[in-house]
Amino acid sequence: MQDFFRGQKLTAGSSGWLAESYVASQDNLDGMINYESVLLGLNESGELREKLTLIYPQEGIITADYPLMLLNSAKRAEYDTLITYLRSPEFQKKLMTTTLRRPVIPGVPLDPRIPDPLLVELPFPNTVEVLNSLIFAYLDEQRVPAHAYFVLDVSGSMRGEGLADSKTAVNNLTCLDTSLTGQFSRFRAREQITILTFNDFVNPGNDFTIDDTNPQGKDMTQIRGFVDDLEAQGGTAVYDALQEAYRQALAAQAADPDRYYTIVLMSDGENTDGMNAHDFADFYRHLPPEAHNIRTFTVLFGNADEAAMQEIADITGGRMFDGTQDALSLIFKQIRGYQ
Repeated sequence: MQDFFRGQKLTAGSSGWLAESYVASQDNLDGMINYESVLLGLNESGELREKLTLIYPQEGIITADYPLMLLNSAKRAEYDTLITYLRSPEFQKKLMTTTLRRPVIPGVPLDPRIPDPLLVELPFPNTVEVLNSLIFAYLDEQRVPAHAYFVLDVSGSMRGEGLADSKTAVNNLTCLDTSLTGQFSRFRAREQITILTFNDFVNPGNDFTIDDTNPQGKDMTQIRGFVDDLEAQGGTAVYDALQEAYRQALAAQAADPDRYYTIVLMSDGENTDGMNAHDFADFYRHLPPEAHNIRTFTVLFGNADEAAMQEIADITGGRMFDGTQDALSLIFKQIRGYQ
């Protein structure tokens, strides 16, 4: 499994974003693990220079099943009507034709565009403990180890609630969030973390290696100690900080190419110091090709320039997350699906 995952160049918390990123980087990627309907849809989209060949594991496959749950028992009649309609042959055929999803009821002929190999349906393990152990084994032992750069705004405008929220969001990733989603989004074994802070200038990056995932172990407490000591002051040199993150990430990538590198950029204000957006775009265009595998995920927060943060995500092949609508802790957990 480790040998298989060593070839991984991209990961995502969204099947749609993964497909879009594959299209944008198809000259540098050789394949993708995704839903069958997504892969078939890409082949029909006309966006691929070379169509994908679908491979089905001999050992078996898992059907993605998202049950529609009834939350209000007073709506049972309406619920039953909806379920009856969704499971009708007419709707199932329409769903298959328009989205290339397989029908869930027998008797609906398979669309000729959908392959018809012998598929062995694997049962899900019947205990949560087994499921969790499989997922944790993948995250901590089998997948390509990651190196995540967190570029954090500590300018004067972050003083107070903004900096407090930022500290909480990062510290929650050190196993302080004990919810199920918190357990899956925490920093992983073998992972390297670099925290790069900036105001009107860029502070030296601090590097941490996760060998011990114990919440009170040395690695997690070191990160929390560094984060808790952060103070807010000065201006906002967004692009200087991002440039430095790319320089450090490229140096790390050259020394250790068998890692998956990402950058998270969080700022609550507009750029006031250092290079501007045009300067950074010019800098990025002149980076070596391997830099394009290092994507930046921007976090819109406070009064940050939405257009600028979206542009950074677009240029670097990343994605913008809106921290003005959701708590930073939730946003950081979502981003972990892309690291």
